[in-house]
Amino acid sequence: MTVSSAEQVDLDVLAGIQQRVLWLATRIVDAANHDRDTGDGVKVGGHQASSASLVSVMTALYFAYLDAPDKVSVKPHASPVYHAIQYLLGNLDRGYLPSLRAFGGLQAYPSRTKDPDRPDFSTGSVGLGAAAPLFAAVARRYVDAHFGPRPRSRFVSLIGDAELDEGNIWEAVADPATDGLGNVMWIVDLNRQSLDRVVPGMRIAQWEQQFTAAGWHVVEAKYGAALQQAFARPGGAALRDWIDALPNEHYQSLFGLASAEVRDRFLDGAPEAVREFCAGLGHDDLAALVTDLAGHDLRSLLDAFAACDAEKDRPSVVFAYTVKGWGLPIAGNPRNHSALLTTTQVDEMRARLGLTLDTEWDRFDPMTPVGQWAAARREHLARPPRGSAAEHGAAEHGAADHGPAAVTVPDSTGLRTSRPLSTQEAFGRILVDLSRDEAVAPYLVTAAPDVATSTNLAGFINRTKVFSPDARRSWSEDAVLKWAESPDGHHIELGISEMNLFLLLGQLGLAWDLSDQPLLPVGTVYDPFVLRGLDAFIYSVYSGARFVVAGTPSGVTLAPEGGAHQSTITPSVGLELPGVTFIEPAYGTALEWLMCGALQAIATANAAALGPPRGGTPVMEDGSYYFRLTTRTLDQQPFQAARDRLGDAVLRRQVLAGAYRLVDAQGSGDGPPADGTPMVHLAGSGAVLPEVLAAAAELGEEGIAANVVDVTSADRLYRAWQRTLRQGVRTATVPSIPGALRTAFGGASGGTAFGGRAFGDRVPIVTVHDAASHTLSWLGSALGVPAVSLGVDGFGQSGAVRDLYRAHDLDPGSIVNAALAALSLR
Repeated sequence: MTVSSAEQVDLDVLAGIQQRVLWLATRIVDAANHDRDTGDGVKVGGHQASSASLVSVMTALYFAYLDAPDKVSVKPHASPVYHAIQYLLGNLDRGYLPSLRAFGGLQAYPSRTKDPDRPDFSTGSVGLGAAAPLFAAVARRYVDAHFGPRPRSRFVSLIGDAELDEGNIWEAVADPATDGLGNVMWIVDLNRQSLDRVVPGMRIAQWEQQFTAAGWHVVEAKYGAALQQAFARPGGAALRDWIDALPNEHYQSLFGLASAEVRDRFLDGAPEAVREFCAGLGHDDLAALVTDLAGHDLRSLLDAFAACDAEKDRPSVVFAYTVKGWGLPIAGNPRNHSALLTTTQVDEMRARLGLTLDTEWDRFDPMTPVGQWAAARREHLARPPRGSAAEHGAAEHGAADHGPAAVTVPDSTGLRTSRPLSTQEAFGRILVDLSRDEAVAPYLVTAAPDVATSTNLAGFINRTKVFSPDARRSWSEDAVLKWAESPDGHHIELGISEMNLFLLLGQLGLAWDLSDQPLLPVGTVYDPFVLRGLDAFIYSVYSGARFVVAGTPSGVTLAPEGGAHQSTITPSVGLELPGVTFIEPAYGTALEWLMCGALQAIATANAAALGPPRGGTPVMEDGSYYFRLTTRTLDQQPFQAARDRLGDAVLRRQVLAGAYRLVDAQGSGDGPPADGTPMVHLAGSGAVLPEVLAAAAELGEEGIAANVVDVTSADRLYRAWQRTLRQGVRTATVPSIPGALRTAFGGASGGTAFGGRAFGDRVPIVTVHDAASHTLSWLGSALGVPAVSLGVDGFGQSGAVRDLYRAHDLDPGSIVNAALAALSLR
């Protein structure tokens, strides 16, 4: 039952549906605030007025326009409307309706991962959920080009007008990667009210011009049917000119007035021709006429959507003029953003709609026209179970081996590390090696915001090309980089926008769901500018996306670039952001193992989400992976020595767990130090390992045994520690020491005693990191020992690496002094 225009739908039936949607959305918020005792006195909140302004738009979409494959992003404050519609369509249990903003209930804003009726897109941080469908369409275009066309989806965003003030909106609209997406439609809820004010009219004209300049198709759904008919009558042109000329502030002030006052306010300053036209209308008729907006006219909305469908080669945006609080006593009130209807007003609304306390939550009677229409739409919008579409599509397009369980990532790629190597260089070489693996290569897709070559993606691009919907001729020859653009390319190049990078990675990382095709997305960005994309990074992982991002180069180790390009707090982000595993290896082989492990985990989690994976492989870790890398070349011999000592199987397990003993002062030379020999742990992460090793050697010369622990993932160590602590807290038992910490900081054979001694001996620790010192400082608490933490706690500056390391106490001499200080604290 696809409806392409208003001529094919019973508008009276839709009008009845939208009244019930309005009621349920309003009552959902009311119940959360008036029927539930939270016990803490904190206002529950909700947005009845902001929901009401989109009731007509969402009724037209879900009950007349959308098809099952279409994907919709709902503006945050309209979540009650979304839940009301899903309930009427039979996709939400009645018991959830009073649970808005309750623990385990309906979330305040649409959430892919927490709401029971599974929105297509999470929204909440304004501007991000709006742009997400645009990048989901980019991902779909990529999937269709590489794996065969999926059933056509339209990607729809419902956007509050004030969201267009968010800069990320325009970064997304302007990026060439989003050009030509005729399956994208944005609908702007133009209720002309933000939280604090009425939006100036000049902003609307500016927005429309910006969309047009970016190549979008712009539709105005401004006047309802009654106004359009009035404009066609004699004198109607003057009425239209007057309404168009009214400032938003003037027009908005009409709402909430008595009809006689509406006449006076509307005609204040009006030309005589407008006064003459209005003279023949009664107060009530005039008030209804001049507030008749297309955003609440179902026929006008469906016609606008059909006009967008006719545009096949560019995105569309509909400016739907609406009323904030439409159909409610608070309609148009400038302070209605978070206003709540009183209990009396809700009672009056219930009675007006013919409902009672016993029937207020009921679905439609299935024997009525509205009930039959809702049932038909439920059937039309029903989606196949997860996994069936992907497997069907793979088989249909001759790609059965590309099904969700067929992605087999190797444990390693055979990276050669016989010479000094930076982790950034190793990263690029690992990707090239993976692109040669026929089992992995089809799924690999990279993205970068104009930093592909400077983050070592050139080799990968040379092998796999740049993705473009159409083949493009290259007009320049480059011996280093072959920038060949074609539909079979595996790299998506973006403009300089870190927000766009993380939004794209997020949607590529959700392609298993939104496009029925698992992918292995890998992005690169200069590490300091992870923070510029942080809001989109958080949004994407909150939505459940799975991807790898490499922040490189990083830290003050990028010495000549100065403080503006030297990241110091990004490890804190990686460590603290849920749904992300932060990884910072120092050596090439460790990076290889960790990267292959991350891609294995993504592949396994994608397959599990689409159905039980073949072979029953369990999902041990789910989410995204943030690798912090460096351009500093390190001698790989220390890692090789640890490899020779432990063997690949043991060492790989420890590297993946988060830390391993790079230098074992107990197991080297003449054996374990005698009792009474001073001992210290030096724990470093990333580029600073040469200084840590030099300090350990100097301490050894002074008779102090120094173990060197390479922390490959502080995140995994921290989570392991926290798991044992939380288990102890929740069970009132003594917390255990997690295995990863026991192995890295325990005896030579991984025993229970730290440094081969009893726990009470308290072998101290020095942590060293080219990042804020607190990133590793918790290790002292985890081990229960004195700790001195060295790191970068101020802004950097230009200089040589040795200069910057000395300035921030990362040089070998400072590490030695820190070890002596730690020993003195025992």
